[in-house]
Amino acid sequence: MFEFLKDIKELEDVESVEKINKGYSKDEKFKIKLKNKSGYLLLRLSDISLYEQKKEEYEVISKFSKLGFEMSKPISFGICNGKKNVYMLLSWINGVDLSEALPKLSIEEQYLLGRKAGKILKAIHSLKVEDKNFDDRLKIKLLDKIEKYESSNVRVENDNNFIEYVKRNVDKVCGNYSYLHGDFHPSNLILMENNEIGVIDFNRWCIFDSYEEFYKLESFGIEFSIPYCVGQIDSYFEDDVPNEFWEIQAIYVACYTLYSIKWAEKFGEKEILGMKRRFYKTFENYENFKTILPKWYADYKNKNPTLPRCFASGGAPGTLLFHNNKGYSL
Repeated sequence: MFEFLKDIKELEDVESVEKINKGYSKDEKFKIKLKNKSGYLLLRLSDISLYEQKKEEYEVISKFSKLGFEMSKPISFGICNGKKNVYMLLSWINGVDLSEALPKLSIEEQYLLGRKAGKILKAIHSLKVEDKNFDDRLKIKLLDKIEKYESSNVRVENDNNFIEYVKRNVDKVCGNYSYLHGDFHPSNLILMENNEIGVIDFNRWCIFDSYEEFYKLESFGIEFSIPYCVGQIDSYFEDDVPNEFWEIQAIYVACYTLYSIKWAEKFGEKEILGMKRRFYKTFENYENFKTILPKWYADYKNKNPTLPRCFASGGAPGTLLFHNNKGYSL
């Protein structure tokens, strides 16, 4: 049934193969169980035309795997299926999606997991780029996305302040270049049985401004857990968030909130409506970009002024219990 497995020496004794249909990636993904071995493996298949791109991705994953955090680690890479596909074999992270786990936890535990995620993200961004000759790539990328949105048929009312904010402030984006995960948010993080966080899905990695990695907190993260999002930011900056971050983050949020509506076109009306809904939430959080500090962050900090000090050492007021990948209790 799965002829492509014959070309992969590590998969000569397979017990079961389960296709994974979750996510937006064009890769085919499979959960593999080997006979007489515990645990699972993750197999990603791509078209052979993407060989060089996937080889580079595998090399970057190998770099990330040396940084000391839990993640889907590299095992092997090569060509399979009669030279029709390139494959990537990775370790499997046992647990549940953090996006599913967060709503079941206390506010304090959500915040603590955000702090753990912030430390992981800081480690990823520690891989600095030697060649920083990117010229005006940052500015060009952002303005190009705004232009594509402006010329689209999916524009929303009251978008002018978003557009003007990006155009007026785009030169402030300084370009603190590093390696990025590229899609770092709770749906690509796994809460493991030991209550640590495992990172998956590195296929959108890139080299870019490290602050760009945070805009998906506004796009997706706050829908799962505001305490988690606050914790990720606080931990990343060791409880001293610079004003520069908020200035630059607002530019990314304004740009990608609009461009995401255009991006959603290829996935249908349901996705477009979802992105428009997020636009109006961002409109509220940033007061139509009359402020650079989002309302959700400011409100949470005002209600919990001592929380960073309570958790700075990594302690928690309770114990998170993992129950057979099905649920949690305190």
